[in-house]
Amino acid sequence: MIVYLLKRLAVLLASTAVAAVVVFAFMALLPGDPAEIALGVNATPEAVAELRRQFGTDRPPVVQFFDWAGGLVQGDFGTSYVTNAAVGPQIGDRLGVTAVLVLGGMVMALVIAVPLGTFAAVHHRDPLGAVISAFSQVGIAVPAFLAGILLVFVFAVQAQALPSGGYVPIAESPGEWLRSLLLPWLSLGLVQGAVLTRYVRSAVLDVMREDYLRTARAKGRGSTGALWRHGLRNASIPVVTVLGLQLATLLIGAVVVERVFVIPGLGDLLLNGVAGRDLLLVQGVVMVLVAAVLLINFVVDVTYHLLDPRLR
Repeated sequence: MIVYLLKRLAVLLASTAVAAVVVFAFMALLPGDPAEIALGVNATPEAVAELRRQFGTDRPPVVQFFDWAGGLVQGDFGTSYVTNAAVGPQIGDRLGVTAVLVLGGMVMALVIAVPLGTFAAVHHRDPLGAVISAFSQVGIAVPAFLAGILLVFVFAVQAQALPSGGYVPIAESPGEWLRSLLLPWLSLGLVQGAVLTRYVRSAVLDVMREDYLRTARAKGRGSTGALWRHGLRNASIPVVTVLGLQLATLLIGAVVVERVFVIPGLGDLLLNGVAGRDLLLVQGVVMVLVAAVLLINFVVDVTYHLLDPRLR
């Protein structure tokens, strides 16, 4: 197990290094000079050259990359070309908000998908099981931002039970913090829960056809007891893989949902950076999101290894 962890950790570090090269190269290929953007169209060539020297963009791209990558290792994302503020603290302030949003959305998806998917599998020949499958199929086709708009209309505009947007830090008011995040969690969780319900149903159906589950029932355990004792752990193996992919999807979906609900997370910071042509800020946020996806894949691989003893 230790050897496996070391190998996966090496793959994670190598993938992160490659991702850093790709992100830097992609941002370098975008049109526009940060110095010209900062000074405006009426800037003199001398002023532009001086500002390039201050930004460090007059150096060779390889030198710029290693300077940026070396800063990343130390937690230094550089200084914004537009606001002249450190990028790292801005990302750090927003990262916690996005993490809470994504994890809450995933918990909501699991709460919806595990019981409904299991029920739909156990009762796959019953009308109610078919109805659950049909609703999950419809939920897959609904984008998270559209689900958010519909939820705002129902719970904020019509029922006036929850706020339509905004974010309250938990330190100020835990109750208002929870109320401000319920609709964003639901908008992410409902869509991903619909997708996950299909996978849970399929995985449980596959397990129910296995010989060991029939043997457990023949030895006196009921269908529910046999599934709970012997089936769910085996059914969880493919679901965990899908769960990792969905976490990555939630990170991307959070970019739009944060703008819909006016939540100050990484997605909001990314869109503001794009609108303001703050390339170094955008570069830092994209790198954090890519690194988060790679880390999620690493955790999924390790969890998969722990769940399935055959891999050990």
